[in-house]
Amino acid sequence: MKVTVVGASGLIGTRLSEKLRRSGHDVAAASLSLGVDTVTGKGLDVAMAGTEVVVDVTNAASFGDSSAFDFFKASTKNLLAAAAQAGVRHYLALSVVGTPRLVESDYFRAKMVQENLIRASSRPYTILRSTQFYEFINGLIDIGADGNVFRLPSAFMRPVAAGDVAAFLAELAAGAPSGDVVEIGGPEQFGIDEIARIYLAANEDERQVITDRSTSYFGVELSEDALLPDAGARVATEKLSDWLYKSMGE
Repeated sequence: MKVTVVGASGLIGTRLSEKLRRSGHDVAAASLSLGVDTVTGKGLDVAMAGTEVVVDVTNAASFGDSSAFDFFKASTKNLLAAAAQAGVRHYLALSVVGTPRLVESDYFRAKMVQENLIRASSRPYTILRSTQFYEFINGLIDIGADGNVFRLPSAFMRPVAAGDVAAFLAELAAGAPSGDVVEIGGPEQFGIDEIARIYLAANEDERQVITDRSTSYFGVELSEDALLPDAGARVATEKLSDWLYKSMGE
């Protein structure tokens, strides 16, 4: 089966492409660094030719302004058009747990537009919403940086390893389109402030974390459960402590 991974050079895309190839699939890697520009459409027709399944793991370069909206709108429209022309039988896209609850944020409003464009298309689809990746904890903590302390909310999360997300995407790519949203989250639940304390301690960083519910999450003030997946979500296997142990050794 030919699978085109769009965003193949990124955190998820590299892992996903490797897993699909190991499973015997013919993988076409598409990304800006490989000459495929989803915003302009350059190179998409060639990348999509003969594709049965397309997996969209692209992401905007910026989280904090309207450029994310422009990116996801143009990129998704071009990808859907190229998928229709190629006769793609399954359009699989990666999104974020909590997106409908976070649309006051420019970034999550853009992700909602992406999801809605996919739903409105004629392509059979699956949308996978994931919780925050362990690999992005450092960036998550930085939203609360205030001098030598971090001010972070106590809202709950179930962070997940990028490898577990890639493995689930590979599984979904090999299956039939669901025509719906599915979710994945990590096996443990933490407050954002708690995650920060664990991560900083593991890195021997003595800076203090102050719990502050008013700190916004990419422009949104969080309720306690805004970032949690629904009860039917796939539960990933890798625990935060195991990921930290591995990442410290790299």
